Amino acid sequence: MSQFNLDNDDYRDHLYNQTKDGKRLWIFPGRIIGQFYRLRTYFSYLLLTLLFGLPWLEYKGNPIFLFNVLERKFIFWGVPFFPQDFHLVALGLVAFLLFVSLFTVLFGRIWCGWACPQTIFMEMLFRKIEYWIEGDDKAQRKLAESTWNTEKMVKRGTKHSLFVLLSFAIANTFLMYLISKKEWLKLVTEPPLDHVVGLIAILIFTAVFYFVFARFREMVCMVICPYGRLQGVLLDNNSILVQYDHKRGEPRGKGEDKGACIDCHWCVRVCPTGIDIRNGSNQLECIGCTACIDACDMVMEKTHQPTGLIRYDSLNGVNSGQKLKFTWRIGAYSTVLALIVAGLTYMLVTRTHFETTLLRTPGMIFQVDEKTQEVSNLYQIKLLNKSMDKQEFSVKAPDAFNIVWVGKPLLQIEAGKLAKSEFFLRVKIGKWKSGEKVPVTITEKGGDEETIKTSFIQPE
Repeated sequence: MSQFNLDNDDYRDHLYNQTKDGKRLWIFPGRIIGQFYRLRTYFSYLLLTLLFGLPWLEYKGNPIFLFNVLERKFIFWGVPFFPQDFHLVALGLVAFLLFVSLFTVLFGRIWCGWACPQTIFMEMLFRKIEYWIEGDDKAQRKLAESTWNTEKMVKRGTKHSLFVLLSFAIANTFLMYLISKKEWLKLVTEPPLDHVVGLIAILIFTAVFYFVFARFREMVCMVICPYGRLQGVLLDNNSILVQYDHKRGEPRGKGEDKGACIDCHWCVRVCPTGIDIRNGSNQLECIGCTACIDACDMVMEKTHQPTGLIRYDSLNGVNSGQKLKFTWRIGAYSTVLALIVAGLTYMLVTRTHFETTLLRTPGMIFQVDEKTQEVSNLYQIKLLNKSMDKQEFSVKAPDAFNIVWVGKPLLQIEAGKLAKSEFFLRVKIGKWKSGEKVPVTITEKGGDEETIKTSFIQPE
């Protein structure tokens, strides 16, 4: 996408929060409570309620969501997934990545500004605590530049104490997603020495969150997050972004021969990453938070000018008033995404509550009973109960065969458990065609069934 004002001193070849020699410049963003800020606040509180509330919800004694990577237990909206369902998870991730790509082509980094946990925690929790204790951006800068007196120690001490407590709460919430509410309650109610690993995990998570939101801050979006780099590939001149209308705003300044922009720098002052949106919409540091829109609209109203000098628009929309077009790229992404979602939906709907592995025991040949004139093969069976309830199963073979269990039959399996057993398939010599596979049917009491065809060897 094209740029403007590239030759002035404001546009740079280094990050906004760094000096030319690479030193960190601390950003003190101003606070503007406008239309978009209110909408973002309400939406953020909804997402925060879901984030902190979902780990407490259970269905049939199990959490609604669980991401236990260590024990390979995953639950999404009450539906359990096991390592055997990895193909479904992989397809779901592909669908999600395509959705993100398509959404970025259309709306840029709207996810970053409105729904990203990093932005929500930073701007709607930690930043508000900072405003409440230290004041606005001018007061914060003055406090930072002052010597260490009683006021500074009290304010900084109070702020960072609350930061640690909030980081501790976030760490415990994320741990609940990993180990479930029941295990977390054991961790926090039983003696710490009984759960040393869990205690260390909470402390590490707390330290990481505190570092990110107290010190690292916007550097996560500028340096670490790959999504900001990805948008450079996906965006085009039709993408809807936070745009500065340079045709209306330039040249900047006050006077009859100047544009609408009075060069007040409010858009720069309120930006959480410190950029100047007037230098172009393809700056990778822009997270689309709309703070500059609220600030500019406030200035436009005070100067009795139409709002929207900074707004959601495409670059083509700014340059020529062109509307967003449905391009072949959007069509291709949409088609592929629809096909993947349809396939994933079909596999989820037809997914059975159990999964069976049936193998003829390796290295074993057939056995012949001279008395009964029966030939038998030994089989190994593994049955995974993928439901949230205890299940009852039955194993059947064609009428010509008898099933003789070796050890305990697989009749009942606890929720989420894998059971193993062995059995013989026995048939009268000549009653089954040599080389023909045997269909073995496993039926769950609820009605689901699975038929597996397995080899059966016998004398010629």
